[in-house]
Amino acid sequence: MTRLRGISAAAAVFLLLFGAACAGSAGDAESTGAPSPDGSTGSDPAAAGEAPVLRVAHVGGFITPEVTLSRIPLVSLYDDGRLITPGPQIMIYPAPALPSVQVTTVKPEVVQDLVRQATAAGVRNGTDFGRPNVADAPNTRVTVVTAEGTQSVEVVALGEAMPDDPALTAAQRTARQKLSAFVEQLGALQGTAGAPYEPAALAAIAVPWKNTDEPGISAPPAREWPGPQLPGDVGAAGLGCATVTGADVGEVLAAAKDANALTPWTSGGKQWTVTLRPLLPDEASCAALGSQG
Repeated sequence: MTRLRGISAAAAVFLLLFGAACAGSAGDAESTGAPSPDGSTGSDPAAAGEAPVLRVAHVGGFITPEVTLSRIPLVSLYDDGRLITPGPQIMIYPAPALPSVQVTTVKPEVVQDLVRQATAAGVRNGTDFGRPNVADAPNTRVTVVTAEGTQSVEVVALGEAMPDDPALTAAQRTARQKLSAFVEQLGALQGTAGAPYEPAALAAIAVPWKNTDEPGISAPPAREWPGPQLPGDVGAAGLGCATVTGADVGEVLAAAKDANALTPWTSGGKQWTVTLRPLLPDEASCAALGSQG
């Protein structure tokens, strides 16, 4: 499964505390400003009360545009206690068409404590984390909503930089260590007991289908796409994205249940490769995904 790097012994203790508190069993070196908790700049506002109070996400890095758009935030914590994280991922190729996403609920005091911990760890607009000598690594964006407003930092190569990187000052190294320790603790939240997340909407990221050239790998039979016509809105990177809402969500989820990443989907007389991305409670449409990467 996708995890934050380097789960420490302290994180294991944090996981035990977190489990006891669950309600029920189950890139820039400086701040880039104060975006909303989903990282957006206002083009796709979330419904009132749905914005997360704490989010950790990887952005950028040397990855394909499809992965950039479909990447799920590592931690999304909402003020009502919902905690949404990537779930266990089956390590097979081709991967299932539907990614695993989990949701659980924590008590209000856990939400409040994590917000306090984030601020103490340096999640404040303008904190200087420096720029290490690391290429192609993703940035780690941490955003928290406090009584003083939204605070957001974006740190270059937080998990990849060497502690003694000469490009970093002593103060920058200390700031990175504090934030890294907090992020490690949050990493323990991934994989905690939870239920499958049931999205109210999906993003269908579409590109023209091409047959695989992998030896011994055959594409599945083509299927009729049951959602809105593909490719949807086409962006600057040449990717299409169609927002699946209403009754179409159930149809797409049912059709994709036993499909995989190589399945050709037929829509508008053409075949498409579709990457499905469950939209989170604060994401209304495909437009929200551009802010994540």
